[in-house]
Amino acid sequence: MSSRRKRRQNRVGRLCISLIVTMFLAVMSVQILKLYQKDRDYSAKELQLAEELKDEERRQADLSAREEHIQSAEGVVEMAKSRLGLVFPNQIVFKEDKQ
Repeated sequence: MSSRRKRRQNRVGRLCISLIVTMFLAVMSVQILKLYQKDRDYSAKELQLAEELKDEERRQADLSAREEHIQSAEGVVEMAKSRLGLVFPNQIVFKEDKQ
C-alpha cells in the first residue's frame, strides 16, 4: 500500500508542478506580448518624433534665411516699403483714388 500512496503523491506533486509551470508560462507570455506592444508603440512614436524634428529643422533653416534677408540692406528697404509705406526721395508714387 505504501508504494501506491507514493505513486499517487508523486502524480499529485507532478500535476501541481506542471500546473505551476503552465501558469508561469501563461503569465510570462502575456508580459512578453505587452512588451512587444509597447515596443511597437515606441517605434511609431520615434518615427513621428523624427519627422517632427526634420520639420522643425527645415523651419529653423527657413527662419535663419529670413533673418539674414531681413538684416540685409535689401530686406530693410523691402520692409520699409511694405510695412511703413516709405519711398526713396527721388521715387514717384502713384496712388489709387478710393471711390
